[in-house]
Amino acid sequence: MKKTFTLEELDCAHCAAKMEDAISKIDGVISANVNFIAQKLTIEADDNRFDEILKEAQKICKEIEPDCVIVKA
Repeated sequence: MKKTFTLEELDCAHCAAKMEDAISKIDGVISANVNFIAQKLTIEADDNRFDEILKEAQKICKEIEPDCVIVKA
């Protein structure tokens, strides 16, 4: 499954790159892309674990940039 989300309060391009790298390493993630300019996160991951993966991605985003929120499109 591949889904795109809006990222709110993402203020740092370097942080976006760190998020993309960390989310890509979550077990079950096929690919992850953070577009800083468009403020979008695209995750392609295992359908059966998608909700769990999304929660872990949100945790990663908060650790890297505390004000950043993943919003379901």
